[in-house]
Formats: sequence, structure tokens, C-alpha cells
Amino acid sequence: MSHEKVIAQNRKAAHDYFLEDRYEAGLVLTGTEIKSIRQGRVNLKDSYVSFSGNEAFIKEMHISAYDHGNRFNHDETRIRKLLLHRAEIRKLYQKVKVKGYAIVPTRLYLKDGRAKLEIALAKGKALYDKREADKQRDAQREIEKAMKNHY
Repeated sequence: MSHEKVIAQNRKAAHDYFLEDRYEAGLVLTGTEIKSIRQGRVNLKDSYVSFSGNEAFIKEMHISAYDHGNRFNHDETRIRKLLLHRAEIRKLYQKVKVKGYAIVPTRLYLKDGRAKLEIALAKGKALYDKREADKQRDAQREIEKAMKNHY
């Protein structure tokens, strides 16, 4: 049985993209980075995944400096390597070459003491798609409110 503790979620990704396939990736971190993650001091908002060679990297993921860190503290937005299987990297790279696809992180969590990043293959939403999603969410909220008041 594995225990997961969600540290950070990227709700903006679900708003800006249609999320398709999801993958679990490990992260190559330094000592002060994992300590900051355990404190929950992470922001995934503007981060994305890019490829270089046969490797995947997460860029613009902000991990705040560790409180008790000294001069060996980490750079907050450094490029971090993702740990994925070679076949997964190849598959994702082929999909990203198709116009309109991106790979975005959806959540960061601790699984059995190790930091894991859930990434999703995402297709960009047009403005009218976002408006439609907002309308549906508001309608659902109204229905739930009416049901709550009825009982």
C-alpha cells in the first residue's frame, strides 16, 4: 500500500488545457529542494516540460528556498530533470511535435517519501472552450445550491 500526500496542484492547467494522458515522473532534486517540498513551498502555475536529447526536464517550477538552508541553498526556478522510462519520453516527444500539444504538470505529491510529479499531455483550449467550461461549472453550482436549499 502506497501513501500519497499531495503537496501542490496546478488548477490553471485544467482551465487552460484539455488534459489527456497522465504520467507519473520522478524528480532529480537537491537536499534543500526536497525539504522545501515537504514544507509545501512549491508553485506549479507557469511550469512546463521540455525535451533535450533523450531526457525530459521541468522548467519554471518554483520551489522556495529552504528556511534553514545556508549558502548551499538551491536556485528556486532551476531546470530539473524528470525521471521517466525511455519509451514514455519518446512517446511524449512524438506527441508534442504535433501542433497544439504541450506537457504540463498537474500535481506534485510525496509517494512513499519520494517526490513525484504528475504530468499530463495537454491540448490548448480556445477562449470559447474556456467560457463553455465556466458556464457548465456555474450551472452545476446552481443545481447543487438549489438541491441543498430544497432539502
